[in-house]
Amino acid sequence: MRLPLTLFSAAIFSAVANGYPNPGVVTGDTAVADPTMCKDDAGTYFIFSTAPGIQILTSTDRTAWTYAGLVWPDGASWTDAYTGTTNGNLWAPDCTYLDGQFYLYYAASSFGSQNSAIFFAKSTTGASGSFTNEGLVTSTVTGDTYNAIDPNLLVAGSTWYLSLGSFWDGIVGEALSSSTGKPSGSSVNSLAERFVNSGAIEASVIFQFGDFYYLFSSWDICCDGTSSTYNIRVGRSSTFNGGFVDADGVALTDGGGTLVLESHGDIIGPGGQDIMTDVDGVVIVYHYYTSTGTWLGINLLDFSTGWPVAF
Repeated sequence: MRLPLTLFSAAIFSAVANGYPNPGVVTGDTAVADPTMCKDDAGTYFIFSTAPGIQILTSTDRTAWTYAGLVWPDGASWTDAYTGTTNGNLWAPDCTYLDGQFYLYYAASSFGSQNSAIFFAKSTTGASGSFTNEGLVTSTVTGDTYNAIDPNLLVAGSTWYLSLGSFWDGIVGEALSSSTGKPSGSSVNSLAERFVNSGAIEASVIFQFGDFYYLFSSWDICCDGTSSTYNIRVGRSSTFNGGFVDADGVALTDGGGTLVLESHGDIIGPGGQDIMTDVDGVVIVYHYYTSTGTWLGINLLDFSTGWPVAF
């Protein structure tokens, strides 16, 4: 969805008046799960999403999308020990485009398991088959306090920081080396946790806007069609590696989280989100469910109150 800036205020009013906005218009190949979006220097948009081999979509206008193959068209055998099958689903990729290069983090696991790992890949074009495998970033085993899935890279100046996690003890973060894309130490710190609904929190994104870092996450149950209860929450902090609170001042480590987007009308279980800045504002991409499948949602976010409002 691309709104002229002259319609900005009217669109925000409409979103607030109607509760939650419907996704902006997208066309073409828009069946996705856990989308991440980035844009190259030529102005081409790329969406990478959960699939065996990691699905790629491209667009020149952020509206019409075309299937463009797989990151790993020949499979990713190095992940099989974590997915439990040959060429299994690779989850929740996270794309960052920086200085002419795509950096892609992604997870390998199976439902309900802590036998999980996050891997890293690079490409100069983003095209199918062009990525180089940079190997294992981090992993977990049964009994660890967190689960190594759903990576998200924050680049703040020369600092690289990875947030990750799902259920168990929630969302954690760790510092990365900007030269290797791998952990620069062995410690992780807690960023957010829930204590109800089996601790259902995942899909973290840390996004810097103005004086704050915003930690977005998805709560509750994904991947159950129109029975899904996913919803998108947020907190903010003046630092990227902790201290996040919601709009009521409740710490995210104490179960806090301000609602950004939830089920409404025919739009069920929005979540698995990513955030990026584009020429017309801050963009949120996510998936949602209808009776016909799992689809791409794109909206803009207004931060004028200090808290993101989708429109």
